[in-house]
Amino acid sequence: MPSFGPADLTRRDMLKTSGKLAAAVVASQLVLPKAYASEDNTIDLALVGCGGRGSGAVADAFSSNAGPVKLKAMADVFDSKLSSSYNALNARHGDHVDVPPERKFIGLDAYKEAMDCLKPGDIVILTTPPAFRAVQFEYAIEKGLNVFMEKPVTVDGPTSKKMLELAEKASEKNLKCAVGLMCRHSPARGELFNRIQDGEIGDLNLLRAYRMHGPVGSAFVDPFTGGMSEVLFQIANFHGFLWASGGCFSDFYIHNIDECCWMKNDWPVKAQASGGRHYRGDYVDQNFDNYSVEYTFADGAKMYLYGRTMPNVKQEFATYVHGSKGCAVVSENGHFPAKARTYSGQSFDKSKLIWQYPETEGNPYQFEWAHLIDAVRNDKPYNEVPRGVKSSLTTSMGRMAAHTGQEITADEMLNCEHEFAPGLKDLKADGPAPVQMTENGKYPIPAPGLKGKREY
Repeated sequence: MPSFGPADLTRRDMLKTSGKLAAAVVASQLVLPKAYASEDNTIDLALVGCGGRGSGAVADAFSSNAGPVKLKAMADVFDSKLSSSYNALNARHGDHVDVPPERKFIGLDAYKEAMDCLKPGDIVILTTPPAFRAVQFEYAIEKGLNVFMEKPVTVDGPTSKKMLELAEKASEKNLKCAVGLMCRHSPARGELFNRIQDGEIGDLNLLRAYRMHGPVGSAFVDPFTGGMSEVLFQIANFHGFLWASGGCFSDFYIHNIDECCWMKNDWPVKAQASGGRHYRGDYVDQNFDNYSVEYTFADGAKMYLYGRTMPNVKQEFATYVHGSKGCAVVSENGHFPAKARTYSGQSFDKSKLIWQYPETEGNPYQFEWAHLIDAVRNDKPYNEVPRGVKSSLTTSMGRMAAHTGQEITADEMLNCEHEFAPGLKDLKADGPAPVQMTENGKYPIPAPGLKGKREY
C-alpha cells in the first residue's frame, strides 16, 4: 500500500505546466504522431456522467487542439441530463459528436455499456458523483481504457486505499490517467511554483485559502417529495450528501487546498477545524454553512482554509502563501486567470512587487486535456491518480476534523474504517439509499462533540 507521504512533485513535473511546455504542446499538435488509440489518429471518448462538468470536459477535449477526438458514447442515470448534454455538445461541436440513440445509455450500470463502445487506448470521462469513481475506474482498467476523472477521486479512507490500488494496476497496464485538478496545469502557477522552490520568497510557513460565496451546486437540498426514488434523489443532489461527494467541502474546496499543497510541495500531517449549520432552515442536506480548518505540515508550517456558503456576506475565492522573505498570490479570483505574483515582505504592496506572470495564461481546463492526449498519442507515462487521492484525502481530513470536532491526522484519515457507501456496485435505483432519512424527514448531520469517531 503506498504511503500517504510528502508530495510526489519534482522540478521536472512542474516544467510540464510551464509556459514553455504549453507553447510546445500547442506547436507539437501541428504534426500529429501515430495515434496510440487507433490507426486513423482519432481518439474516441465516452462520457459517463452528463452534468455540467462532464459536458465541459468533453468541450475542453474538443478545444484542446490535440488532434482528432470524437465523442462516441454517453451514459447517465437521468435521461434529461444526457439529452441536454448531447443537444448542447452537438449544437456547438457537431463535427466531433457521433452518438446515435443506440450509444446513449441510462441507468446505474450504463457506464459499462458506454465503455464497451470504446477500443482499448480510447478515453473514458468519469464525471459522475465521486462516490462512483472507484467502481467505474476499475471497469475502465479492465477494458484497457485511458481515463479522465473529475475530482475529488475519493471521499473517505477505504475508497482512498482502493483507488491507490487501482492506480497501481492502471500504471501496470500503461494506461494514462488524468484527474481534474486543472490548476496543476496552469502555466502561471507552474512558474510561481518554480520561483517558490528557488527560494524567491523564502521558506513557506503560512498558506491561506478562501472559498466563500453563496449557495453553490446542489449543496442546499430541499425536502424529498417523491417523483423519483430516494437513491436517484440523493444522486441528483449529490453535493448535499457526504456519501456521494464528500459534500460541499470536498467537491469545491479541494482546488484551493490542492494548490496550497502544490506550492508547499508537501502534504499536511494533521488538521483541526470548526464549522456549523446556522441558516439551513428546512434544507435536508448534510453540509455545514461555514468551515475553518487549520492544517499543519511536518515542518510546523500552517495552512488555513476558510469556506462559507451563505448569501449576503463577504465573498472571496483566492489562495495566498507567505514565506520568510515575502509572499505570493497563487490565485486571485477563481480558477483562472490566476494572476500569480510575488512580493517582498508580507503586505502585497504594489511597490514591493517582485514578479508577476507576464503572458496570457490560457485555459487550464484545456491544458490538462492537451497534456493527457499528448501522453496518449506519444505513449508517455501519465498517472495523476495517486496525487489525486492524496489531495482528496487531505481535503477529507479537514472535513472530518470539522464534522467530528477532533484533531485528525493523515494516517487516521487514511485508516478510518467508516466507508460512506459500501456496496455501490450493487446499488439499485429502486433499492435502499446509502443514507437513510430520519423520522423528521431530514438526514443525519455531523454533530461535533457528540459523534467523534464518525462524521454522521
